[in-house]
Amino acid sequence: MNLSAKVYNKSFTFKSVKEVLAKANEEKSGDMLAGIGAESASERVAAKLVLSRLTLEDIYNNPVIPYEIDEVTRVIYDGLNIAIYNKFKNYTLGQLRDYILDSDTTNEDLKQLGRGLTSEMIAGVAKIMSNLDLVYAAKKMRIQAHCNTTIGVPGTLAFRNQPNHPTDSVPGIMASIKEGLSFGSGDAVIGINPVEDNAETVKRQLEAVKEFMHKWEIPTQACVLAHVTTQMKAVELGAPADLIFQSIAGTQAANDAFGVTAEILTEAYALAERKGTGTGPNLLYFETGQGSEISLECHHGVDEMTLEARTYGFGRKFKPFMVNNVSGFIGPETIYDGREVIRADMEDLFMGKLHGLPMGIAPCYTNHMKADQNDQEIGTMLCAMAGANYFMGVPGGDDVMLSYQDTSYHDDASVREILGLRPLPEFEKWLEKMGIMEDGRLTKMAGDPSIFDK
Repeated sequence: MNLSAKVYNKSFTFKSVKEVLAKANEEKSGDMLAGIGAESASERVAAKLVLSRLTLEDIYNNPVIPYEIDEVTRVIYDGLNIAIYNKFKNYTLGQLRDYILDSDTTNEDLKQLGRGLTSEMIAGVAKIMSNLDLVYAAKKMRIQAHCNTTIGVPGTLAFRNQPNHPTDSVPGIMASIKEGLSFGSGDAVIGINPVEDNAETVKRQLEAVKEFMHKWEIPTQACVLAHVTTQMKAVELGAPADLIFQSIAGTQAANDAFGVTAEILTEAYALAERKGTGTGPNLLYFETGQGSEISLECHHGVDEMTLEARTYGFGRKFKPFMVNNVSGFIGPETIYDGREVIRADMEDLFMGKLHGLPMGIAPCYTNHMKADQNDQEIGTMLCAMAGANYFMGVPGGDDVMLSYQDTSYHDDASVREILGLRPLPEFEKWLEKMGIMEDGRLTKMAGDPSIFDK
């Protein structure tokens, strides 16, 4: 295994596969903060050259965190399809990139391939891909999942209606839900981030949303994004949860900080099967994002992009209905500016899809980042072109509870119209019945939430 390369007559030698992966990453402020990023453009190019020549077997034999000490590593390796891995193990990452980008390689080919790749392999190939490569490759893959409805249907783009409220006011939440639905946003899920993380709040909010869904016969899913154990308590109390949510990470230490393990997620799925209101079989909702492990000082010297890939490797064990990436949510200590967050969005969408996950993207940013709405809109359009299953729908694009910027109900409608995409089929029929949409376009009634007060 050769870990050396020469660039502009300067030789670079790396100590490990872990270091090569870190140095080959596009510049991210989190990696620089952790002291593991490339110190120059030349070093980054040298690391990419070394990485492109490594075989999948080299990567397999050198996990960035040892199997013996990390549950995430164990989940990734224990779930690997060894027959598929053996078929490709002699490929270099450069050859793997060529195979993925070959116009003859199909969606089904890539879905099979991903089952034989560890997360470090998937991160590695993404590091030697350009932005256009990532969009092209991600577009090839269409991953579907079913809760009450099916997400990922070809030709569709769904949205999470995110009606957060700074005091958990149910009337305030319902007002936002109505506005979002009136713009055609909510077919992915109606998902609320509560301020108070307790079972009573979760139950109260779910009951209000589900009552509204039943009254208006809305074909979608409902979820309150409290901690997984809080939601489990609420379900035990009779809360009508279609999905159970949890944030996950790419190291055992970070998951410990989140208060989650594979065992807990297995129990959550079993509870959702037994007492939840979702049809299934996909009953979990995960949120991820580059930088969480570094912000928690749980990164083990691994770069934030590779850790994000490992998060997907952990999450795919549980066959979720949705995975939402929020790489711009933490701030400039992990993703500094618009350029970094746009790159992260495309990396994450590609890596998640190659893991076989039904990926959505929140091309979001915080106000203390060097990013603005134009950066967000560029990321949104690129990820829509790359086949994201869904985006967020936030009133005015400004989440008043979480204090960050995300896609608005208006953005959602614009992206659908620009790319000729439709809502999920059942939801579009409902929108037509309500007079909100006709032949895939919003009508003059769109944007008027008072239609739900009649």
